[in-house]
Amino acid sequence: MLGAIIGDIIGSIYERNNIKTKDFPLFGRNCSFTDDTVMTVATAEALMNGGEEDDFIDAYKKWGRMYPHAGYGAQFAHWIQSADRQPYRSWGNGSAMRVSPCAWNMSFGYYDRVGFWPANARNKAIISARVTHSHPEGIRGALAVTDAIFICRIFNWGGWHTLKNPFEARTIFPEQRTKLKRFIETEHGYDLSKTLDEIRPAYSFDVSCQGTVPQAIIAFLESTDFEDAIRNAISLGGDSDTLAAITGSIAEAAYGIPDDIKEKAFSYLDRPLIDMYHRWIAYLKQTHFGIGR
Repeated sequence: MLGAIIGDIIGSIYERNNIKTKDFPLFGRNCSFTDDTVMTVATAEALMNGGEEDDFIDAYKKWGRMYPHAGYGAQFAHWIQSADRQPYRSWGNGSAMRVSPCAWNMSFGYYDRVGFWPANARNKAIISARVTHSHPEGIRGALAVTDAIFICRIFNWGGWHTLKNPFEARTIFPEQRTKLKRFIETEHGYDLSKTLDEIRPAYSFDVSCQGTVPQAIIAFLESTDFEDAIRNAISLGGDSDTLAAITGSIAEAAYGIPDDIKEKAFSYLDRPLIDMYHRWIAYLKQTHFGIGR
């Protein structure tokens, strides 16, 4: 989930002050984490608590109340503070920006044995979305991001058998990008045919899943490494922190994250967020990667 957090932090200062270039300081003045980071962390906690509907509701309300001024949308902010536990049919991009832990919670054990995706774990992404974003577009966006991340993990799986650290730097090849693009277009119906140069001039602020997720995936598809993916996303303008959070979450699975960027990102987080991140990594290593057993 760190890729999403980093994208959020770097993009935070451009959400309302869009830029249309990749040439900018990676961590600019006044960068900070926003609701994208808080809710991504909440998703991880919900999964560790069981990943059922009540777990997601409890986690989103708990973390939202811990950070009430993180920049939530009006409907979500009201839902966090209310006693209401029902979804409100949102089609916003919040379901997609927070979903990345669900893709890392999908174990390769089942995939290795039978060649099919672990459907039950994939369903956690759907649950994570529908507790608030119950509109079909909200669910579609979350599931598309989950699938993109998991596909990148599959592409790198062969190398992971020999890696001591499954989060270290790696690469993804052109033919794999093509497979990913075709899968997302076929499975989720998103149009990924435009290039960033074609999207950028007319693209503007858009909080919908359908107006954010395809663009974020394209930003990844045109990237050469983790940093380049983040720069691609922010250069589009729009809802910059969320675009970069989604792109960063996919890029993390494809490339890993350079240590210097990782360490810089931690400097923007407070103790509860950092502790939650380390708990999440320990959980993954124990439950899915078999490290430390």
